[in-house]
Amino acid sequence: MQVARIVENSPFARLARLKLAVPNVAMVLGRSIHLSGVTREEFLRDPFWVAHEMEHIRQFEQHGRLGFLVRYLWGWARHGYYHIPFEIDARTAAERDAHHYAQGQPLPSAAERHATPKVK
Repeated sequence: MQVARIVENSPFARLARLKLAVPNVAMVLGRSIHLSGVTREEFLRDPFWVAHEMEHIRQFEQHGRLGFLVRYLWGWARHGYYHIPFEIDARTAAERDAHHYAQGQPLPSAAERHATPKVK
C-alpha cells in the first residue's frame, strides 16, 4: 500500500510532542503525516505505526477536515487522549493492517514497536 506524504521536523508535530510529553510523534494533518522526533526512515520501519496513521487519514477523508477535527478534539476532552474513539480505531487498524506496510519484512515485535502514549 502507498503511504501518504510525510513531513519531517513538522512544527505542528513538535507542538503535539511537547503537549504529550513524548520523545516522538507522528500526526495526521489532512492527507499528510507530520513527524517530530523521528525520521521518515524510522517511522516507515514500524508498519504498525504507519497503519495507525493511515487509519487517521482514512478517518479524515470520511469526516472531512472540520468533522475530523471536531470529533477528535471532542473525544480528547471527553475521554482523554488514549480513549479517543478515533485513537481506539487507529490502534485496531494498526493490528489489522500492519502487514500491508511491512514492505516484505517480518513484523516487528512488541518491544520494537513505537509505544502509543497513554496520557490524558
